[in-house]
Amino acid sequence: MALSFDSSVQYIKGIGPRRAESLGRLGIATVEDILFYFPRRYEDRSRLVSIASLELGQQATIEAEIVSVGGRRGMRTGLDILEIGVADDTGRIFAVWFNQPYLRHYFKVGERVILFGKPGLYRDRIQMASPEFEIADSEASESLDVGRIVPIYSVPQGISQKVYRKIVRAVLDEQTSKLTEVLPFDIRNRQKLSNIAKSLLNIHFPKDEESRIEAYTRLSFEEFFIYQIPLILRKLRRKEKKGIAFKIDENAIHAFCQALPFELTFSQKCVLEEIKKDMSRPEPMQRLLQGDVGSGKTVVATVAALAAASSGYQTAFMVPTEILAGQHYEKIKNQLATFGHKSQVIPWRAQASRKKKIEIGLLTSSLKDKEREKVLKEIKGGKIDILIGTHALIQEGVDFRKLGLIVVDEQHKFGVSQRALLSKKSLNPDILIMTATPIPRTLSMTLYGDLDVSVINELPKGRKKVETKALDLGNKDEAYAFVRSQIKAGRQAFVICPLIEENPKLELASAKALFKEFSQKVFKDLKVGLIHGRLKKPEQEKVMQEFRDGKCDILVATTILEVGIDIPNATVMLIEHAERFGLSQLHQMRGRIGRGEHESFCLLLTEPNTEDAQARIKAFVAYSDGFKIAEEDLKIRGPGEFFGERQSGLTELKIADPLKQFHLLKSAREEATKLLGADPKLASRPNAEIKKQLYKRFPEFEKFMMVG
Repeated sequence: MALSFDSSVQYIKGIGPRRAESLGRLGIATVEDILFYFPRRYEDRSRLVSIASLELGQQATIEAEIVSVGGRRGMRTGLDILEIGVADDTGRIFAVWFNQPYLRHYFKVGERVILFGKPGLYRDRIQMASPEFEIADSEASESLDVGRIVPIYSVPQGISQKVYRKIVRAVLDEQTSKLTEVLPFDIRNRQKLSNIAKSLLNIHFPKDEESRIEAYTRLSFEEFFIYQIPLILRKLRRKEKKGIAFKIDENAIHAFCQALPFELTFSQKCVLEEIKKDMSRPEPMQRLLQGDVGSGKTVVATVAALAAASSGYQTAFMVPTEILAGQHYEKIKNQLATFGHKSQVIPWRAQASRKKKIEIGLLTSSLKDKEREKVLKEIKGGKIDILIGTHALIQEGVDFRKLGLIVVDEQHKFGVSQRALLSKKSLNPDILIMTATPIPRTLSMTLYGDLDVSVINELPKGRKKVETKALDLGNKDEAYAFVRSQIKAGRQAFVICPLIEENPKLELASAKALFKEFSQKVFKDLKVGLIHGRLKKPEQEKVMQEFRDGKCDILVATTILEVGIDIPNATVMLIEHAERFGLSQLHQMRGRIGRGEHESFCLLLTEPNTEDAQARIKAFVAYSDGFKIAEEDLKIRGPGEFFGERQSGLTELKIADPLKQFHLLKSAREEATKLLGADPKLASRPNAEIKKQLYKRFPEFEKFMMVG
């Protein structure tokens, strides 16, 4: 049966239905998937060493003569043991295999064999246990397992490396001649890239390191290139759409900034200019605003909302939690009150004769029905200019009269589809997406190539660096004593726990247990509060208000405090079992302190028991800059859980690494931009294969191209 690229793997010789099911769990369903399922690493078995030069515990390849073949049954284990003795001019060694008696017919005394394995000491003799082998004078034209650079794959149980390598080789031999180039010849020529058939052969079975690198570069470039095309096209199509050219009242913005109790940083001012230019243009703005914790993104978004209101449009400001929504509502309302917004007038274009002041609204799922109905009516009637809320904003029944700007805070907490639902509530509104999880430029280009990116790269004046220290769990008394000393000096403290309630399977601090211990024993003379996600919203608000008002000294919490809480008098954060949190999560939580005039401290009680955990704690103590933290985080765990639904696109990058191949990513993006500039619909014959690959890899792309 002749196989095509789309044929099921079960029809490949050596696989069958049962193995096909196992491979399917790895994403290997078709013949083509075999070609593009790449080795996770390689072993250099090309260099032969003598038996005398073998080192215990060090993998090595030897070629020797078989001098004995025998078998026995293990006295204690009962295992069937096959044993051969081999020798060269320098010495003798044994090789053993367990419960594989069928191997016996491979070995004959006097023949030469190549063995690859790790020599060890067993009963005063050196032996290799279960080494890979190849009969040196075999009729096979090429060895796949020894005497060369050998690929190592992530394979399911029941399929050995040796068997899987044979399958890959057979598929390569049968299918590579049928491959069609995706990359146009002129791009391959300019970038000095090898053809696809040669690249696949050398990524699986490289002759040497040079050929492996050449193949890695070629295949990585193609992945970057294909991945960038939808992003670039989205950006091009957006520029073709008709958006809102806001008529911004610069006097109102100047007055607002002058009335603030602080001066905007140079970085904030630069970002504001970029946003205002976008808003003044007739095409829809789609801008990502990156800024470290506490860098002042919210006030920039407030100015953008004011710019929209001054032009007669409403703003929807979506945040991930009710606590943060309430905080933004109070802060923006107070800033506009200080600015004296009652005297400001905003003209609705539809009713130029009417004048109205800027109104702020709050919409969350915990609003009572009567209050919710009132807010919904005011939104629809145009009375509310700036609406702040949670995901409640995207629900049915939330209708705007004239929505012009959408602000999404902490974008990684929302999916692409949630943002899309909000943008459908108006015709091509401007969108400002904010994140306090900084993204290195490489990944920003990879994941957000369809967005314009602004960065606030400095903290406001007077923002103090938080001193960070890691302590062993056994030193909790020292940590508690420090917390007490700070409270005695008039400050407040956060204590963060990984769990709400105790879990018998996990010996971790829980918020409820710690609250009980603090309020009844350790800090029984102080006022201790408790907040977590299972508390009802009114209870959460009550606890937070007491802490804001200074009626509570210590607030025990879970990661509900990760985002956006601003209590200037809180100068201590104690994080219990800090090794249980991600690096960017730790940085977010640390950002809740250091917001006032007093020196602030972050203490970690931790026992990191893995290399990754140790690396996270070390990086967290060493760095305070969010972009540096993000880089370290990505080094430790790769492009992990940063990006919400956007992250799913990274699964398309099977071999390319934006962190290590930034120059290649940049070249691929430049080539994709050039190609789309000449053929934005990919209609020309040389680009037909690109379009076919896009439809295959991104199912939604065909619909996008038809609409576009």
